[in-house]
Amino acid sequence: MARVFGAGLITALASAALGGVDHAYADGPFNLSPFSSSSAAPTPSQASSESSTSSQASAANAEPPPRVRNDNPRTTSAGFDPEALERGAKALRELNDSSHAKKVFEVMKKQEETRQTELVAKGAEFRALQAQAEMERQKVIYEEQKKLAQQQAQIKSQMARYEDELARKRMQAENEHQRARNQELVKMQEESAIRQEQARRATEEQIQAQRRQTEKERAEIERETIRVKAMAEAEGRAHEAKLAEEVNRRMLVDRANAEREKWVAAINTTFDHIGGGLRAILTDQNKLVVAVGGVTALAAGIYTTREGARVLWSYVDRILGQPSLIRESSRGKYPWSGLLSRGLSTLSRNNKVSALNKGNGFGDVILNPSLQKRIQQLASATANTKSHQAPFRNMLFYGPPGTGKTMAARELALKSGLDYALMTGGDVAPLGPQAVTKIHQLFDWSKKSKKGLLLFIDEADAFLCERNKTYMSEAQRSALNALLFRTGDQSKDIVLALATNRPGDLDSAVADRIDEVLEFPLPGEDERLKLLKLYLDKYIAQAGARKPGLFSNLFRKQQQKIEVRGLTDDILKEAAAKTEGFSGREIAKLMASVQAAVYGSKDCVLDPNLFREVVDYKVAEHQQRMKLAGTEGSSS
Repeated sequence: MARVFGAGLITALASAALGGVDHAYADGPFNLSPFSSSSAAPTPSQASSESSTSSQASAANAEPPPRVRNDNPRTTSAGFDPEALERGAKALRELNDSSHAKKVFEVMKKQEETRQTELVAKGAEFRALQAQAEMERQKVIYEEQKKLAQQQAQIKSQMARYEDELARKRMQAENEHQRARNQELVKMQEESAIRQEQARRATEEQIQAQRRQTEKERAEIERETIRVKAMAEAEGRAHEAKLAEEVNRRMLVDRANAEREKWVAAINTTFDHIGGGLRAILTDQNKLVVAVGGVTALAAGIYTTREGARVLWSYVDRILGQPSLIRESSRGKYPWSGLLSRGLSTLSRNNKVSALNKGNGFGDVILNPSLQKRIQQLASATANTKSHQAPFRNMLFYGPPGTGKTMAARELALKSGLDYALMTGGDVAPLGPQAVTKIHQLFDWSKKSKKGLLLFIDEADAFLCERNKTYMSEAQRSALNALLFRTGDQSKDIVLALATNRPGDLDSAVADRIDEVLEFPLPGEDERLKLLKLYLDKYIAQAGARKPGLFSNLFRKQQQKIEVRGLTDDILKEAAAKTEGFSGREIAKLMASVQAAVYGSKDCVLDPNLFREVVDYKVAEHQQRMKLAGTEGSSS
């Protein structure tokens, strides 16, 4: 144990000597650095054990051998001084020999503990200051971030207000520009309408002047022709009389000649007369001028008569004929045309109207019950309006294609006792600048109906669309303005009925002319069942039946009738359920396809299997068409 302690002490003293900082002396205070290592500052237990061991060692060696002092100590090449180690060992021996060694170590221990406590307290204080500084720094950073966020929010608000102000000013400028442009367009339209009206008047005046000039020239030519004809007849009679005297004289002289010479003489005389006439005309200048003038006058008269008749007929056709825009009408092309046929049609119409009034519906038109009731009310109201000389109400029919809009308009006119005329909106655009004139002719012709006329415009959105569309031509815009001009007031002669699949495309002024709006939806299951029965009777049951007439039975081949087997109402109800989404036109095409399939079979028999096959095929075709339409709509 003493050896261990001595080795440790020697090591501490060696480190102290090498460091040259702390030196221990026997005759001075014993100070240890508070930051010394464990090897330099032993614990109190180790110190006490070591002190006891050293005391035992000193007791054993009470009389050490005398040492010789080295006045010239040797040092190593690294500068090691062994005297310091010796002095430290001596001081340690003196400390071990002292009676206060234990107290010294306890004091040193307390000093070390105090210093450690102070260091811990200073460390804690330092960490507290550091934490407070960190909190202050975080608080400053938070305040700076808060101010930055407020500034950014303020900047964003200012930018939003600025952008809003710019957008509002831009919208105001665009509105002003659009208003100015609309005013300019309206002014241009008015000027164009005025120019067209002036051109029309000038054209009519020119036509009247040309007509008067033509009539005057024709009268002069007729007078000249009569004069020339009278002169020619007088000269011809005189010449004939002269020739007759010469022939009589020769016949009296040559009567005695033979019968053969008589004919030869007659022939020679005839040729002599013709040659003499030609010779007289060619030799006499006055006769030649008269002949050439007569031929020229005759040719001019023929040409003038032909052209005058053509001009006169065009004028009569324009005044009395049916306008070219009309596709179908219950009135004749001319007031005198088809009097007998119109009488018969009027009689049949009266019979049909009486049948309709008895509650037989609308003939071939199968509609929703509420819609059919509404149309019947409108028909009754229209008939009463005409009888009381009240203004008519204009109508708008809209809905998917093939839902019976045109047929309903025709039956409405029939039941209300009005004439009927059909035109298509697509016929207006190809007319170009003549569209305005044709529109006015159409309304002038419509007002001549004594019963009142229902003018049905199919596909009305083709030329009655919004006037601000860029693709709308000037001629279409002028035609629309002409129609708006003629329908500005309530009419007592014309019922305007418009049909369209896209009512949203109509011009706002056109929509303002409409008094009644009727929607034609796709037929429901009950309506589809009625349509199937109707077209089954029309295309299947009555197929091959001859129309009444004498010549039709003589020259027309008898068609093969279709035999229907096992086609019950349940099968028709099944087909009506399958054809959901079909329009009336599609159902008619379905039954026409059934008829074609029956004629394509060998025995011309319609059975449930063939009927179901055609229905399934048409339903699949309808679904495929709807799918393609949906795909095209989504891609566009």
